[in-house]
Amino acid sequence: MEELKDFEEIKEFLFQAIEDYKKGENFDIHPYDLAEQLLRLRELNHEEYESLCKKIPSELFAEILCEMPTYVQEEIPEVISSKKVANITSKMDSDDASELIYNISQKDEEAAQTILSKLDEEDKEVIEKLNSYEDNEAGSYMQSELFSVSLYEKIDVALRRLKKLKDEEYLDNVFHAYLTEKDGTFIGSIGLEELIVFDRDLTFDDLPKEKIKTYSSSHLLDISEVVDMFTNYNLSAIAIVDDNNKLVGRITHDDIHDVIQEQDTKQLYSLAGVNDNAEQEESMYLIGKNRAFWLGINLVTAILASVVIGLFDSTIQSLVALAVLMPIVASMGGNAGTQTLTVTVRQMALGDISYTDAKKTIKKEVIISLFNGFLFAFVIGVIAFLWFKLPLLGVVIAISMVINLFSAGFFGAVIPILLEKFEIDPAIGSTVILTTVTDVVGFFSFLGLATIILL
Repeated sequence: MEELKDFEEIKEFLFQAIEDYKKGENFDIHPYDLAEQLLRLRELNHEEYESLCKKIPSELFAEILCEMPTYVQEEIPEVISSKKVANITSKMDSDDASELIYNISQKDEEAAQTILSKLDEEDKEVIEKLNSYEDNEAGSYMQSELFSVSLYEKIDVALRRLKKLKDEEYLDNVFHAYLTEKDGTFIGSIGLEELIVFDRDLTFDDLPKEKIKTYSSSHLLDISEVVDMFTNYNLSAIAIVDDNNKLVGRITHDDIHDVIQEQDTKQLYSLAGVNDNAEQEESMYLIGKNRAFWLGINLVTAILASVVIGLFDSTIQSLVALAVLMPIVASMGGNAGTQTLTVTVRQMALGDISYTDAKKTIKKEVIISLFNGFLFAFVIGVIAFLWFKLPLLGVVIAISMVINLFSAGFFGAVIPILLEKFEIDPAIGSTVILTTVTDVVGFFSFLGLATIILL
């Protein structure tokens, strides 16, 4: 939609949207667009934002709130009454409702419990069950609303029941009919588009067995493995079963898309030494505090590199050219190491590399680094000779370049693999360790060789 810039324009747009929704007249505005404008109103005038929130119908607010960031969901009990929040929660899909209650509880546990107490027992029980799972378990991402059918139910009867559920707005994003035994044991699923080609008087038991897909996930399976199943088998949704293979819910592609986005964001932030959760905070103090921690670690490693330089202070004083060329060695090693590290961590996240095939990965990265090492050793060796008219200086920096790029390739692959082996997130600690290694090796090899060869 066209970007709105003026405060009054935004306010008028939202007010008109609410009125149109209430009247049911040509309402085709996506909840995301409403959420974006509501966020801008919140930034421009918090009082108007609160006033407008009180006027939004619960059904519409349920859709809008799903598109809002975590910090807005956390504060929503401070903006509208707990009774309305409970009403909004009851209009959401179970996975979105459980996430909302969880987010609220992170800021105000008492408010979350008050909202839960105002829900009917069935909704309350479902939300509490979903929030009982660990953050990384598939069960915490599933929704209980799904379309299940009995094996001996007629297709016609099932589709009429689906129409009723859709009319009542109980279900959305329905892709499959999930087949179960009478006791709820999961059998398989069949795409709704498959059903339209069969005689509606047939039962699901009459359908060809090859049409029944048996993909499912345990409710306790790590969500990263569920993501792999979606990507490997091109799934739009997957059944979630309990320890007894009873159907308990489903995860749809939109939830998996969010998980992938979260994982990519976390990995990107971690490689920069930044906590993704902290960056979502509104408090500049909390964001600064988190960044300061990693900057502090970086300071310690930088001091270590400086200590190495200090060991060769007399060498540097004897030949000023060394001080000029030192940053080149460290920079090339650091960049080469970052290339290897980024590729390795990303491939590990995608499941393409594991500890068992580490030898192959390390060998590949070392060969690539050595190739580049010899190439740029020749280039910088010639440049150093032409620049300072010292042949042996060109030899020193060339050898040092090969050594540092070799170590960058080797440790860039080894460090994340070892960290994963010891169950440490390789995206978090790898960068700091690798930077230390390339700086220390680069400075030590360059200045050490200079001391031996040139002095």
